[in-house]
Amino acid sequence: MFRKLLAAIFSIALLTTACASNRITENMRILNLKGPAKRIVSLAPSNTEILFAVGAGDQVVGRDMFSDYPEAAKAVKDIGGSNGKYNTEEIVALKPDLVLAGEINSPELIQSMEQLGLPVFPLKNPATLEDMYSNLTVVGELTGHSRQAGQLVDSLKKRVTAVDDKVKLLDSRLSVYYELDATDPTKPFTAGPGTFVSLLIERAGGYNIGDSMSSQWAQISLEQVVAANPYAIILGDSAYGVTPESVKQRPGWGGIAAVQNNRIYTFDDNLVSRPGPRLVDGLEQLAKLLRPDLFK
Repeated sequence: MFRKLLAAIFSIALLTTACASNRITENMRILNLKGPAKRIVSLAPSNTEILFAVGAGDQVVGRDMFSDYPEAAKAVKDIGGSNGKYNTEEIVALKPDLVLAGEINSPELIQSMEQLGLPVFPLKNPATLEDMYSNLTVVGELTGHSRQAGQLVDSLKKRVTAVDDKVKLLDSRLSVYYELDATDPTKPFTAGPGTFVSLLIERAGGYNIGDSMSSQWAQISLEQVVAANPYAIILGDSAYGVTPESVKQRPGWGGIAAVQNNRIYTFDDNLVSRPGPRLVDGLEQLAKLLRPDLFK
């Protein structure tokens, strides 16, 4: 199950980027475009979501197999992506003037596509919401939708500020256990420090007990969960059939405060694992789960 989750965690972002007259530079990489990209292939779900969000959905001619949002993206040509393998012949046949890659795409894949003459632009993982805004701006530049991207960023910032303004008045934080995969309920996978899961939980008025782990995606023991005694349990693995009722039936979980007080919540993990505009949806939903009194 966790492998499926990781396979869906495609992400985007950007290191130092300058945009001028369709000459886009990412570190030492230069991409010269004759104009805004009109035929785009997306290699990551987050890229696809961003392209549609900034108004470039009609310009997307190919997308990876995991791109399932928005609904209109499902009608776009599927060019693969299982285990990092794409149908390069199909991509070439689509004649893209931009291939938008994600950090999960290997350097070897990007190099092989460039050797085929494909114009590839890889975006790195954003570390913050502010970095994500920058990515939206860049994709707007690449696709000729700068105005729409700017409007989107302004709207997202206002929504985040609305949450920040309420949360900053709180004098305490609520402990949260976020679950990725409990195939083994005695040692489930959770999100650790440096993840958007952790960042958004904190911004929503909580703190992630997974921050004590040594890596971003780690197995946490049942003993550690019990010792942390989280106020709330968020089920990012609910898409795989995990329910609050099934958590309550796990041996050893009955003494946890979240279980005793029915604070176990299903959650769409895509909202926090795909670093695009829906991260703000994730923030709002987490805040409403943890602090419902503030968001009536």
